[in-house]
Amino acid sequence: MFNRARARPLSDTDPPRNATPAVPRLALGGWSYYFLAKLLLAWRGLIGLHALENLAFAALLAVPISDRRLRRLRLALAIPAAIALLYHDSFLPPFSRLWAQRGQVAGFGIDYLAELAGRFVNWQVIALLAVGYVLARIAGTWLRLGAVAVAGLLVMALLPGHDDAALSGTATSATAAGTVAGTGATATTPDQALAAFFDNESRRSVPFGQAGGTPFDVIFLHVCSMSWDDLRAVNLDRHPLLQKADIVFHHFNSAASYSGPAAIRLLRAPCGQPRHGALYQPAAAQCQLFPVLERAGFAQNLAMNHDGHFDDFLSLVRRQGVNAPLLPLAGLPVPQRGFDDSPIHDDGAALARWLAQRQRDLAPRTALYYNTISLHDGNRLVAGPDAGKGSTATYARRAAKLLDDLDGFIGALDKAGRTAVVVVVPEHGAALRGDRMQIAGLREFATPSVTTVPVIVKVVGSQASGGTVHVNDATSYTALSQLVAAMVARPPFDDGRFAPGDYTANLPVTRFVAENEGSLVQQLDQNYLLKVGGEPWQVYRP
Repeated sequence: MFNRARARPLSDTDPPRNATPAVPRLALGGWSYYFLAKLLLAWRGLIGLHALENLAFAALLAVPISDRRLRRLRLALAIPAAIALLYHDSFLPPFSRLWAQRGQVAGFGIDYLAELAGRFVNWQVIALLAVGYVLARIAGTWLRLGAVAVAGLLVMALLPGHDDAALSGTATSATAAGTVAGTGATATTPDQALAAFFDNESRRSVPFGQAGGTPFDVIFLHVCSMSWDDLRAVNLDRHPLLQKADIVFHHFNSAASYSGPAAIRLLRAPCGQPRHGALYQPAAAQCQLFPVLERAGFAQNLAMNHDGHFDDFLSLVRRQGVNAPLLPLAGLPVPQRGFDDSPIHDDGAALARWLAQRQRDLAPRTALYYNTISLHDGNRLVAGPDAGKGSTATYARRAAKLLDDLDGFIGALDKAGRTAVVVVVPEHGAALRGDRMQIAGLREFATPSVTTVPVIVKVVGSQASGGTVHVNDATSYTALSQLVAAMVARPPFDDGRFAPGDYTANLPVTRFVAENEGSLVQQLDQNYLLKVGGEPWQVYRP
C-alpha cells in the first residue's frame, strides 16, 4: 500500500480552485470627496465648474492600475493636477496674470501678504465643506460615492445653464439680442454688442473752446479705492462732502479697477472709451485732458500724497501730457505707510501746501491733477489705537478722514476767495465687501461694485441755485468732459450765481463696460456678463 496525502481543507480566505482572477473595477476611492466638494461649491456659486475637464480627470483617476509603483506615480502627478484644476475652476485670476504681476507682488510687505492670505480663509465655506464631508461619509455606507460624483459631473456637462461655459448660451441668445444703447445697432451676441460699443466710442469726442469770462481753477481730486459700494459698507455714503456737492453722479463708471488704467482713462477723458490695450498706445492730441486744458488757458499743476514710484505711476501720468513739476512733500505729516512701507502723506496738509503755493501764483487759471492713495488696500496707520491693524479694519476711519480733508480743502478754497471747480473722481473701489466671485480686496474683475464710483462736482466762489443735481444715468468720462468743457465755455461765476442743471443737461450716456488686462465686464439688459481671456461669456453672479 502506498501512502496517500491528506487533503488540507480550504480556508475561508482561499479562493475556489476553479475561480478566475478578480477583474479590477473602476473606482475613484478617496478622490470622490474631491469631486463632491467641487459640486457642492459649484452649487453654492462659489466656483465655476468646468465639467468636461473634471470628467476627464475623474476618468484618469478611476482607471485601475495593478502595479503599485505606477499607482504611486499617478498619485504624485494627480495631486498637483487636482490643485491646478481647482484653481482653473475658481474665480481667481488666470495664473498667467499672477505671473505677469510677480514683480509688484514681490514689493508687498510681509504684513500685507499675511492679510491677503487671511482673506482666502472663509469659515462659512469651511463649515459647509465639513458638513458635506460628514454627510458623504454617512451616505457612503450604502451609495458608491464615485458614481454619485461622476453622475453630478455628467449633469453639469449635459444640462444647459449648469456648466459655466453654457451660461454664454443665455448671453448670446436672450441677453444680447436687441438694440445696443447709444449705438442704434442691433446685436445678437455679446461680442457683437461689445464691438458696437467700442465702434461708437471711437467716434466720440468733446471739444474744448478757449476759456473766457471769470478766471477760475479746475481741480481734479483723483481718489484711489472708493466706490459707492465701499461708502455704503462703512455708512459714509451720506458724508457732508457728498451732501454739499452741486452735482453728484450716482452711476459713473470708472471703467477700470487698477490705478494705472484709471488714471489714463481720466487723463484721456475728452475722447470716448477705448479698449484696455489701446490705453498704452499714444493718444490723439484732442484726447489728452491736461494739454487740452492748457491750450484753453489753464496752467498745469500736479500734486500727490505719495511719490508715485509704485508701478511707475508718476511716469504714466507724465506720458498723458501732465508736465508740471510735482508738488514737494518734504516735511508733511506721514499718518500712513503703504503696503510696500512707502510714506503716505496727509491729504489735508498736502492740499493746504498746494493752496498756499497757488496763492502766490499769478496765473489766472490753473488745472490741478491731485492723486491720493490714502484708501489703498494694504495701507497701515502708524499711530493711534488702530496702528498696525489690517487695511480692511481701518478703511472706515481712513475714508472718513479723507472725506473730511477734501471737505476742509473746499472750505479753505472758499475762505481764501478762490474761484474753482472741484471734481472728485475716484479711480475705482476697494472691493471692501467682495462677493462670491472675488474675495474682498481683489479687483481683477472690473465689476459694477468696484467701478461705479461717487463723482462729485463742487463750484467754489459762486452760489448754486436749485440744490444738488443728481445724475442717475449711466455715465463715464465723456459726460464729465462735457460738463467741464461747458464750464470752461460758460463759467459759473460770471453772475455770482449758477444753476447746476444748466451744465448737466444732455450729458452723454455710456453703457457699462469695464475692463482689465485679461478680463472684461459689460452690461446687457439687466445682466452683467464676464469674459476672462479666451473663456466663453458667463453671467456675473455676485
